[in-house]
Amino acid sequence: MNWITKIIKAGEKIKTAFHKRATKADVANSDWTSCCRGPILKKDLEKNLWVCPDCNKHHRIKPRQRFDILFGKNNYEIFKTPIPKDDPLDWKDSKSYKDRLKSARKKTDMECGMMVVSGSINNIKVTAVASDFDFLGASMAAAEGEAFLYGIQYAIENQTPFLCISAGGGMRMMESLISLSQMTRTTIAINELKKNNLPYLVCITDPTAGGITASYAMLGDIHIAEPGALIAFAGARVIQGTVKEELPEGFQKSEYVEKTGFVDLIVERKDLSDKIGTLLSILLKKNSVINSEENETSENSQPLTKAAS
Repeated sequence: MNWITKIIKAGEKIKTAFHKRATKADVANSDWTSCCRGPILKKDLEKNLWVCPDCNKHHRIKPRQRFDILFGKNNYEIFKTPIPKDDPLDWKDSKSYKDRLKSARKKTDMECGMMVVSGSINNIKVTAVASDFDFLGASMAAAEGEAFLYGIQYAIENQTPFLCISAGGGMRMMESLISLSQMTRTTIAINELKKNNLPYLVCITDPTAGGITASYAMLGDIHIAEPGALIAFAGARVIQGTVKEELPEGFQKSEYVEKTGFVDLIVERKDLSDKIGTLLSILLKKNSVINSEENETSENSQPLTKAAS
């Protein structure tokens, strides 16, 4: 090998090193992330509850991080929810569904995309559920449906309000109609919760879309959203291609959705715990009045046979 060949090969190595793109794993394991001003240390972002101090962007966070903010660090009980059979339809695309589930579980340290917990806000015991976007885009399948129903059942049995922190792109295609049926199951469960006069609050986070928006995310007694969250059913490009018109500025962001009446309040992450605590105090007081009136009516009413005589 002559000296010219050596120089050419060395140059190729340097060029390859410069042009090598960082993998998702490299980014995830890095101490840095990016926002409006460029790179920012994750530890600095974490100190501000994962909200950018410059542009106020509310970055996506994991269920444990959310519950640490709402209830206090590790000040809550995590429930083990039922896990149905993996891959009931034997789905395969570029990878098998079982392999995708295995990767998602390893990445998130969760058995499914939803975490159900019990904690206290403002001395009020609350049952809550939150989704992890890193678990297959927080999509909804049978296991997530079971987790949601488990949480609702626990709330009814223990007479607690139920808080849903929604996120995700919709129903999971790998489970087809099994996934779509979770829209019905969660709706029926929420109706049972409301029959028991228990508050159902939804905190909508970025992104909440598809069948999630079309079911449990829009059935709350009160809908709270974080600033700048994407809230949609179909994507903006699909809608624009259908209506053939330019969409309004900020279309499908939480601020726009609030103006159109689908969101009641936009609350910054640092204020969520206090705001939810206040709302629950009001709702529970109202429900206790309703319950006492119902009991009084029941005690004063006569059996039908006696009244008829």
